[in-house]
Amino acid sequence: MQELRRARGASRSTLRDVVLTAIAIVLAIFVLPQPWGIMAIGLGVATDLSETVFFWRWSRRRKARVGIETLVGRAAVAVSRVDPGGRVKLDGELWGARSETTIETGAAVVVRDVEGLTLVVEPDPERARGA
Repeated sequence: MQELRRARGASRSTLRDVVLTAIAIVLAIFVLPQPWGIMAIGLGVATDLSETVFFWRWSRRRKARVGIETLVGRAAVAVSRVDPGGRVKLDGELWGARSETTIETGAAVVVRDVEGLTLVVEPDPERARGA
């Protein structure tokens, strides 16, 4: 039912845009002096097409990352000793973690993989040097 409402809302918006565009074209032809009306319509069409191309290309500039892809490579902090299992905090959320090396509480880590709800982490050498 909600999808039907969304579809109706989209069709109303599209219908409104078509009606407003038609009114603008009629006003440009009959109200503005002759060369200016045609120029206004041409400028409007050119602007609309250039915006469409620009935003279409801009939206395709990189592939969207979703799910576990977004966690790999992110920095986190160990909230308990990870030896081999423990817990880390990533963006304010606590995650179960596993590591091949011992990681002390408070150490900076980086996520290398995700296995179910467990993050596979290793010490973050960049953040460890800065501390």
